[in-house]
Amino acid sequence: MLETTLCGVTLKNPVIAASGTFGFGAEYSEFFDVSRLGGICTKGLTLHPREGNPGLRVWETPAGMMNSVGLQNPGIPVFLERELPRMRTLGTAIIANVGGGDLEEYVEGVRLVSGADGVDIIELNISCPNVREGGMAFGIKCDVAASVVAAVRPVCAKPLMVKLSPNAEDITAMAVACERAGADAVSLVNTFKALAIDIHTRKAVFDNVTAGLSGPCIKPIALRMVWEVANAVHIPVVGIGGIATWQDALEFIMAGATAVQVGTATFVKPTAMLDIVDGLERYRADEHLTSLATVCNILGTVPKL
Repeated sequence: MLETTLCGVTLKNPVIAASGTFGFGAEYSEFFDVSRLGGICTKGLTLHPREGNPGLRVWETPAGMMNSVGLQNPGIPVFLERELPRMRTLGTAIIANVGGGDLEEYVEGVRLVSGADGVDIIELNISCPNVREGGMAFGIKCDVAASVVAAVRPVCAKPLMVKLSPNAEDITAMAVACERAGADAVSLVNTFKALAIDIHTRKAVFDNVTAGLSGPCIKPIALRMVWEVANAVHIPVVGIGGIATWQDALEFIMAGATAVQVGTATFVKPTAMLDIVDGLERYRADEHLTSLATVCNILGTVPKL
């Protein structure tokens, strides 16, 4: 059995569709039975609708991809009215990814989503640019990130998971700060800030110049960060970053992750997550394990330098 408990929520297995790569689940339900997944993270939601970034939005790189979608979404009120009822029919846990442009938007967005039936966990996206502070992401500095978590905690009746950016000044200190501010779990990592140049136009590929890098190319770095964070906090850690196979997922679990999120791999093979679920179950059975929790964080503590 792969049943996993995350923040008091029972998941069928530890494999979750990552935010921004799975829409609201309806599109992929045409390809496979999404109820077999442990959960689905919604695409990033903001209080007001967003059109997203202009220009090219996706660019393939060796062993990965870059994206500059810009949190295109219908806005939280529309999500609650139209998308959430459909998601509730998919038969899996629903994790709502919530972002914002300033503190007030975060608080109101979380308040609305927290009051909705059917949302199991809220994933706070602190990689959003702070429009009142010149565009620097909330998730770069520990004190700013902690202030967002502390502000939304009183209005959040659901388990609160904070999604951490690898671009943070110190991601381990960031995780500790978020835990102290009231986070029930952390998920990491979000995409890495990256650059691509079109040598023919002699310009950056993306209108915003930089974009987010994901895929297998980031896995070793993400794995290291998950291990470090898992040994620094006392709350569950969800691993993200380049997971494409069941072996990848198992590495993250062995590094300390309670569950994992899979994103870019689904663009290459829509049923990749089912392969991961099946592979993890075969491993568990072959190794005669009662659960994967037996091998979680087998590396032990991070050595002190």
